[in-house]
Amino acid sequence: MKKIHIIILFLAVIFTSCNDLLNVENPNAIPSDEYFTLESDVEKAVSGVYSAIRSNSCLGETSDLYSEERSDNAGRLDAQSNAGEPFQFTNFSLLPSNTYIKTHWSALYNAVSRANYVLSNIDNTAIVFSNEKQRAIYKSEALFLRALVYFHLVRKWGDVPMVTEYMTSYDNISTHTYRVKKELVYEQIVTDLKNALDSEIPNIQGADAKGRTCKAAINGLLGQVYLTMGTTLADNKQANFTNAKKYLTDAYTMRSFGQLSEVLYADVFNVDKKNTCPEIIFQIVYKQGDLNYYSSVASRNQSIGETINSKKSASGQGTYVNTDLVNDFETNDIRKDLSVKYANNAKAKAWFITKYRDTSDAAGVNGYGGNNFILMRYADIILMLAEVNMYLENDNEAIGYLNQVRARAGLPDYATSMLNNDYKTKYPTLKLAILHERRVELAFENHRLFDLLRTFTAQEFVDYIKSKKQDDYGASQLSNVGTKDIYYPIPYDEWKLDPEKMYQNPNY
Repeated sequence: MKKIHIIILFLAVIFTSCNDLLNVENPNAIPSDEYFTLESDVEKAVSGVYSAIRSNSCLGETSDLYSEERSDNAGRLDAQSNAGEPFQFTNFSLLPSNTYIKTHWSALYNAVSRANYVLSNIDNTAIVFSNEKQRAIYKSEALFLRALVYFHLVRKWGDVPMVTEYMTSYDNISTHTYRVKKELVYEQIVTDLKNALDSEIPNIQGADAKGRTCKAAINGLLGQVYLTMGTTLADNKQANFTNAKKYLTDAYTMRSFGQLSEVLYADVFNVDKKNTCPEIIFQIVYKQGDLNYYSSVASRNQSIGETINSKKSASGQGTYVNTDLVNDFETNDIRKDLSVKYANNAKAKAWFITKYRDTSDAAGVNGYGGNNFILMRYADIILMLAEVNMYLENDNEAIGYLNQVRARAGLPDYATSMLNNDYKTKYPTLKLAILHERRVELAFENHRLFDLLRTFTAQEFVDYIKSKKQDDYGASQLSNVGTKDIYYPIPYDEWKLDPEKMYQNPNY
């Protein structure tokens, strides 16, 4: 089936328990047209959407290939990677035939398809719910997840196919196989998120449900969407920034603490506090010690000869961290030692990621870690509030939010820092100071690429990357970057089916 690449027809992995969002049953056990008969069927289908985003090819913990390695934070240094497709991301030499691009595209649309399956069937009055409020909550979750995935698609590819109903035939798929202008995609994302707020879903999930979305996450994502629209779309900038501030503020007021300094930075990534830390809003869950559902983020990032992340021995360099990022940490910033470490082994001699650690006996020497992967937390919300207030020319308010994050990191406030010539030279404007703070606060959480693309125009992005020192950027060739690199290429297999409707992004 040719155009099956765009929309996955079958409802794949369905869970038997939504408490941990992990356990899986045979996806072919029940025909899709007979599936929704009980409330528990809906629950399992919604859990299936969470399963889809958990995929490493979608938004899971190793999806950093599609974000961190595309930014100036991380990259590759070893010869094997240089010769392979992953290196194309950090080297700004992506080809439409890159199989990782195609896999990422397919995984994102698989998540869309699962969300559409839920949304196309959940209003069926034949399904009896013990409490009708729960039907609305499940609908909110599916709408949020679909919007989240489309937000990744539109920022990575620009115009993309947009499907909001479950496809059940080849003709249906063929009809929807065309790119829609990004402005319309953003409109659908906003509509989904506003509709997702129309339920009694909790403001913040409890410890037993931190892997599910909540009103704070929906508001936070909607605020981020409006902020992105304000900086990247030509029209309605002021209205978009005003809306961004409203929804980000709504998310912020749902927190259970006062100032950010009340939450220790180390606690955010402490594997023993992953479900109780009040800063975490939304995350992908993993199961410590479980052969099938463990997290590998700690052991995968660890460098040879090191034991700080995991009891599992490493044979390689771990995830290579660009020296450019390491140099961006200010003196006495407590986040540096929690985030990165220099591996002195003769086979490494490079910085690697230490932000994610699990040295527990349960994880053991196999590295079956229990780290969850955070998709949204309050420091992100606070810094976006600083950013949007800066665009709205509310500098005092923006600086207040910025200072919250700096205070927790053990750093002087913005006014004091601007008296330091080194800081003022590096970050001469409030805009660059906020971008810097987001970089060191949120490193390796898959925000940096989007922050750069939101802050700079295409040409400014190119100029910014090329201004880096080549020696601080690993094996990636900075000279390769061009304005085309603000987007990924449309996967070759998608483009060739209909070069007119699935037109390629410029210069690929």
